[in-house]
Amino acid sequence: MGWVMMSERELNRVEVLSQVADGRMASSEAALVLGMSMRQVQRLLLRFRRDGAASIRHRARGRRSNNHKNDAVRDYALSLIRESYADFGPTLATEKLFEDHGLKVSRETVRQWMMAEGIWLKKAARRAFHQPRLRRERYGELIQIDGSDHRWFEDRADPCTLLVFIDDATSTLMELRFVPSESTLSYFAALEGYLTAHGRPVAFYSDKHTVFRVAKKDASGGAGMTQFGRALSELNIEILCANSSQAKGRVERANRTLQDRLVKELRLAGVTGIEDGNVFLPGFVERFNAKFAKAPARPDNLHRALNTEPDRLADILCWRDTRSVGRQLTLTYERKKYMLEINDQTRDLVGKDVETYAFADGRFQIRWKGVSLPYTVFDKNQRVTHAAVTSHKLLGDQLAWIKKQQEIMDAQGAPKKARMKTNSEKIGYKKTGKKSPGRPPLARRKHKPETAAPS
Repeated sequence: MGWVMMSERELNRVEVLSQVADGRMASSEAALVLGMSMRQVQRLLLRFRRDGAASIRHRARGRRSNNHKNDAVRDYALSLIRESYADFGPTLATEKLFEDHGLKVSRETVRQWMMAEGIWLKKAARRAFHQPRLRRERYGELIQIDGSDHRWFEDRADPCTLLVFIDDATSTLMELRFVPSESTLSYFAALEGYLTAHGRPVAFYSDKHTVFRVAKKDASGGAGMTQFGRALSELNIEILCANSSQAKGRVERANRTLQDRLVKELRLAGVTGIEDGNVFLPGFVERFNAKFAKAPARPDNLHRALNTEPDRLADILCWRDTRSVGRQLTLTYERKKYMLEINDQTRDLVGKDVETYAFADGRFQIRWKGVSLPYTVFDKNQRVTHAAVTSHKLLGDQLAWIKKQQEIMDAQGAPKKARMKTNSEKIGYKKTGKKSPGRPPLARRKHKPETAAPS
């Protein structure tokens, strides 16, 4: 029984001491093998001859540690944890036990107590396992899309985003495009390239980015659709949102591969910016697909013909909204005021809603019943408003724009003291020098004679 409970180190000592006891090894040699002094070897040998091999075990084995906490302290701590800190981690629970209850216990002790009582699980036990999803069987049935924000050009240019479209059935890269940030208009530009090259797939599979999904359930406009969702609906393409990044693992893994291979390919080619990068991408995609694309389980191609005129496609792949026309034939859009030119068509638009079209190439149109209306622009203060809500995926692009505007203002000599602009300054009003016939000053007014009160 004693032999079974011994450690490997203790068993080695027993074997050496048995050889010394039988005369097969000298005590000096045993001291060298065990790394002990001669005196310690003689002491162990005496104990071995008197009490046998079991006497070589460490004498503190089976005894409680000198730092052992009393069972009453353990029970008290666990009762407090169950009552108030059941969902706390060991570190925070340890801090609260000391701060609020004066109970000083080490974090590791609390962790062991919580694990023994089933209050806390090991990291391996808390790990969530995602069941792998099989590929779709047909090419063009499901296209995973995502944006990867990365320093694609290393130190040769600022960080930017790569939009990635990948077929779920074959892992074929369908469309790659470098853009400043992950926005609706940038996805429209990438989608136009995809549709022109491949046609319409059955569905796109994305994350829960606000480009694809309305975050507020009670949103008043948009009929529950984003601008991207509205465009896909008009093209008869479905959009599905994944509940986790693991669900769209194919595009996530492709992003990691591209962040390694594409960055090095761009370095070797000497590409230094977004425009040159987009020229380089088609050749890279062809080589990438030749190496990594797989054959689908079934040979069908579920892409459908686009069957949409270029002008009509441009009207679909844009940001469309409605604005009400004011009494001065003006409307506001993106912190700018637009004034419609006065003609027979615009005179009757006061109080009515017109449609605005913002295209990915920067064009902007105001339409009434499909007819584009002429206008002039009165710029408001175009700085980003203080405390504006900005998505983290748009932060880099927004900061780059702010930096550019600040450099322009510094070059022009910004005013020392900030001043709020008046409404006249915001709309660009200028004095004509003509005075309107208003009421005369009080001193020049003619007072009517007071009439006597009737007797």
